[in-house]
Amino acid sequence: MQKAILLLEDGTHFEGLACGKIGTTTGELCFTTTMTGYQEIFTDPSYNGQLLILTNVHLGNYGIKDSETESDKIQINGIICREFTNNYSRDQANSNIQNYFEANNLVGITNIDTRAIVNYIREKGTMNAILSSETDDIAVLKAKLQNVPSMEGLELASVVSTKNTYTVGDESSAKYRIAALDFGIKRNILNNFVSRNAFVKVFPANTSYAEMMQFNPDGFFISNGPGDPAVMDYAVKTIQEILEHNHPIFGICLGNQILARAIGVPTYKLHHGHRGGNHPVKNLITGKCETTTQNHGFAVDADILKQSPLAELTHINLNDNTVEGFRVKGKNAFAVQYHPESSPGPHDSRYLFDEFFAMIDNAK
Repeated sequence: MQKAILLLEDGTHFEGLACGKIGTTTGELCFTTTMTGYQEIFTDPSYNGQLLILTNVHLGNYGIKDSETESDKIQINGIICREFTNNYSRDQANSNIQNYFEANNLVGITNIDTRAIVNYIREKGTMNAILSSETDDIAVLKAKLQNVPSMEGLELASVVSTKNTYTVGDESSAKYRIAALDFGIKRNILNNFVSRNAFVKVFPANTSYAEMMQFNPDGFFISNGPGDPAVMDYAVKTIQEILEHNHPIFGICLGNQILARAIGVPTYKLHHGHRGGNHPVKNLITGKCETTTQNHGFAVDADILKQSPLAELTHINLNDNTVEGFRVKGKNAFAVQYHPESSPGPHDSRYLFDEFFAMIDNAK
């Protein structure tokens, strides 16, 4: 294993050893507190454009299984971990993690103090970084890092979205027809729809309301995804049209932010984001608390949402009181900031899918 270096945009750098492909990569530095499910995390489109730090010490210890993916490829730009191993104990695994990273051209660094890096960005805030295992020349790396755009103002949903429509489920026997607007949708979200007797048609991010209506859906789903919701005016316009006709709407993560913007509530960039499978959320309608899975760097403005005559706050984050969910007054529309499909993560919040289908039944 050869030397690797991680350089942050403020000039701080950390040294370790290379893992994965030998090369250089850039992106926004972020971290996840999730303990398991690393393969699902790597393939989550919401991580597109980011260098990911794992707070869990071990990576690779249960290998790679081909079916445990949320999209067709690894979405992160690079990986930072403490302990990297090719030895795995799971009989069902198809390969080791080094081969998986090399096949997906993923550059990584290991044998590095991940706790120190996480503490640093929790204090200083999220920033861009460059990771290299092919050069340790700080001047060269700084020059390359200056050309990396900020995540704030970056539109990435159309980059990861499907280019062509496709369907999941059995149309002949399904009770519900759901039109899903893909800003970076996860496969396990679709699985939760299909398991509830739905036939889902997934549309590219820039699909018009009129085109989706040709599918004759019972309801609309607004998916998760990467990038800054503040620059997605095309998506806001589409959701406003759906709201105008009062179709049932359910949004997750980026979908929560787009739905908020559609009723005039702005979004902002968080100091260091929410990512992991242990975030506490309170349901203000039931009074119950949920342990949730999250992956987002932007949030809905809580003060403006609470003042809006169009919105009712339904869920809050118990760590920082940020918006975790709301519904649109007078409309069949609600959304949450976290991931109720929770793959990986706890299944406390899967009732939200049932609430969506109950909304559809009531609308009918």
